[in-house]
Amino acid sequence: MSKILLVNATLVNEGRIFESDILLDGDRIASIDTGLSAGSADEVIDVQGCHVLPGLIDDQVHLREPGLTHKATIASESRAAICGGVTSFMEMPNTSPPTTDRAALVDKYARAAGRSFANFAFYLGATNDNLEELQRVTSADACGIKIFMGASTGNMLVDDHDVLEKIFANAALLVATHCEDSPTIRANEERFRQRFGEDVPISAHPEIRSAEACYKSSSFAVELAKRHATRLHVLHLTTARELELFDPGPVETKHITAEVCVHHLWFDESRYADQGARIKCNPAIKTAEDRDGLIRGVQQDLIDVIATDHAPHTRQEKEQTYFKAPAGLPLIQHSLQMLLQQYHGGVFTLEEIVTKVAHNPARLFRVVDRGFLREGYYADLVVVDLSRPYDVTPETLQYKCGWSPLEGVTFSSSIVVTVVNGAVVFKDGVILDEPRGRALEFLAE
Repeated sequence: MSKILLVNATLVNEGRIFESDILLDGDRIASIDTGLSAGSADEVIDVQGCHVLPGLIDDQVHLREPGLTHKATIASESRAAICGGVTSFMEMPNTSPPTTDRAALVDKYARAAGRSFANFAFYLGATNDNLEELQRVTSADACGIKIFMGASTGNMLVDDHDVLEKIFANAALLVATHCEDSPTIRANEERFRQRFGEDVPISAHPEIRSAEACYKSSSFAVELAKRHATRLHVLHLTTARELELFDPGPVETKHITAEVCVHHLWFDESRYADQGARIKCNPAIKTAEDRDGLIRGVQQDLIDVIATDHAPHTRQEKEQTYFKAPAGLPLIQHSLQMLLQQYHGGVFTLEEIVTKVAHNPARLFRVVDRGFLREGYYADLVVVDLSRPYDVTPETLQYKCGWSPLEGVTFSSSIVVTVVNGAVVFKDGVILDEPRGRALEFLAE
């Protein structure tokens, strides 16, 4: 493999912003220093005026393969990922068939090999009757165990308290939870059905998937984790109240952690008026006060990770009535630009962004040699130009579903270059190389 030298870079890494060059040798970072010689490099890239960040590690995506590939595929969505600076992802188990045993995990890894443009890992899904699988799985098999404590159907909806007690007591890996209380949601649905029939307005979504439903479930998950000393990661917080369940501080000191997704930091319930079901997701986008509370949670280190919950559906599916329109939206191509826009607005610092999207996912999931700009680490990085505007148009989208709730937005920043495993895979709007993604490796629990 070749040697690539990035010169005149401004690095954002481990709480610092500093000037340096970076030499990539094969798939690793060989040197980070000023004044590195171009003599031994096969390619020199001048990134004057740009910032270099570690590649993003998105700990929650839905790529729809197998079984739902009319919406998305590993190949299509990983292409979108690298266009947005996401160099690694962790994918959810609610595919068809669901990923609820090790044979299904093996199948997913085989599907991703040679087809994924970004590095990849997969969760093992919990069900009401696969406790033995959850006890046997190791970090060589999966990045974690996913429990849908709401917002799922069939055997993947695990809301029986006795079953949950056993899973939390016996889980062999980190447990990641989707927390919504199903009885509360069903009662709210019935209340709105009595009022509107099947024509429930989309604006009712945050009342149906209510703050109460979220808190009741997330507080129970935290209680279980404390009782059984389980490593718990609560996904996609949506309410300010839930922040009281979590402690501030560095992620390495915690066994209970929290994630927020970019759309819950960006949108609030006022946007149902123009976006409709395009921003229907579970848990729901809620009030402006909740959004502002989540932002404070990031700033105060109550929230440890920022991800996307990237979840594509077709336009036709999203244009259905409230109960029929599926939940989820495509986000992975623009998540970094969304956060950089909030940097421009004085909401987050660059150091905070890098910590939440790269460093902390690597620390939390114990990812081997990724998530940082360090000599000897894998060369996964993204170059951004904070002063080059970028228009989101249908023509620029890489998603198989072909749409985004961000169409028409002009970001102040652009993704210039993405490097995966030492190869320049994206540069100036063009995908340059074949899929370079590899299976992520994790330190043993």
